[in-house]
Amino acid sequence: MEMKTIVYFFLTLTLLFSCTKKKDLELHFLDEYVVEDSLVVKTTLIGGLSGIDYEDGNYFFVVDDPKKPRFLKAKIVLQKNKIISVDFQNMTILKDATSSFYKENVLDLESIFIDKETKEINFVSEGSINTGKSPSIFSTDKNGKLIHVYELPKSLKNNQTIKHNAVFEGSSKSSNHKGFWVSVEGPLKGDGEDPSFTKASSPIRMTYFDKTTKKAIKQFAYQLEHIMKPSKGDVNLNGVTALTEYKENHFFIVERTYQSGYGSYGNIVKIFEASIDKTTTNILEIDSLRNTKYTPLKKRLLFNFDTIKNKLTNGIIDNIEGITLGPLLANGNQSLILVSDNNFQTYGRQLNQFILLEISTK
Repeated sequence: MEMKTIVYFFLTLTLLFSCTKKKDLELHFLDEYVVEDSLVVKTTLIGGLSGIDYEDGNYFFVVDDPKKPRFLKAKIVLQKNKIISVDFQNMTILKDATSSFYKENVLDLESIFIDKETKEINFVSEGSINTGKSPSIFSTDKNGKLIHVYELPKSLKNNQTIKHNAVFEGSSKSSNHKGFWVSVEGPLKGDGEDPSFTKASSPIRMTYFDKTTKKAIKQFAYQLEHIMKPSKGDVNLNGVTALTEYKENHFFIVERTYQSGYGSYGNIVKIFEASIDKTTTNILEIDSLRNTKYTPLKKRLLFNFDTIKNKLTNGIIDNIEGITLGPLLANGNQSLILVSDNNFQTYGRQLNQFILLEISTK
């Protein structure tokens, strides 16, 4: 083979490899915006923002307040990679005189997403396991009137295996709009150990619900990270607080570690990229994962907020519990917007914190 032919051959291989090589995603911090904790809409204090969804130019937030379950609608103005304003336009309290569902259940709402086709508003609720009130997933119209309650799979029906305040926390409409995903915050009792300072198996369940059948049709395990920051208090926990599917079977997943004893600096927040492929085990019919062989979602760390704390208010990353794909930025890249739940200042000084990130490829 002539030298020119050999060189051309290897140049062709190099070009083909570079064209077919997978481009990795990157997340870049753009801006932070903090809404004052004294802001009132319709005589109600803004706070407890536990979930966010972007649809048709509007942002929807669910409020974590079982005494007055409600959601908010807002406009967020982005200019030159900055959050210029967050304008809350109205508040809707969940109520329905024709149904007993709201009265019979504890609505500890943690996540929200809007169905693009039907315009239904969907919620996930942790319930109150300690008082025997089950978690739930349901949809309403724009006025908060109940439309449908989804049937839970058997793994999430038994309150004896579910831990209080570690149930439904994140949700996401599917990228193909045929269903949606719901995740629990911590492992079920029969699945594994709560994350601690020792590496252990700590899987949480991510469940896919089909819009047509109104039932769960598949479920997968996602492994939580162990806790790495030294303990200062009695509370040391880590769990999934939010997720969004950015393309089919590919997710951005928020893990939030909270540790008491650190005051306003008790949160460690990371975003992971996770994916389902042919090797990932469908665990829908598996009652316990402790003694079962299974393959969880693949994951890799994308973003650690510790790396940009100097760009945040007082160096604080707060209790991030909501994530959504936002509009395209001026350069054509996708935006990603996160929001924190300030717990209405119940546990001390916290922020109504909004974070703007940019999704790019390298």
